[in-house]
Amino acid sequence: MHKFITGIVSNRNQKLFAVFAMPDHVHILVSMSPTVSISDLVRDIKAGSSRFINEKGWINGKFNWQEGYGAFSYSRSSVDSVVKYILNQEEHHKRKTFKEEYLDFMIKFEIEYDPKYIFEWIED
Repeated sequence: MHKFITGIVSNRNQKLFAVFAMPDHVHILVSMSPTVSISDLVRDIKAGSSRFINEKGWINGKFNWQEGYGAFSYSRSSVDSVVKYILNQEEHHKRKTFKEEYLDFMIKFEIEYDPKYIFEWIED
């Protein structure tokens, strides 16, 4: 999955710094040029990876991503720490769920939100 997503980002001429897929979400750090919108890149990643997962038969039934996504901006000086964070997802999620992580991002970035528009959480 990581290589496939890397290919999608690369084919859109964007620079991928890190990608890590967990069972219920994916973290991707991309340096984006102004020629591509975030929504278009996310659409392409979701569509291409959904098709790939379904063709591989990795799950029973048909796979599709939920609607929506979260996108957060970081400074160039933060790239190394964000890459380390992304690549350490398995260890990180032993301590914090995706829901806790995502809501922490919303607070950190001071984003007001209505919980009814946030993801359908997969609870363990």
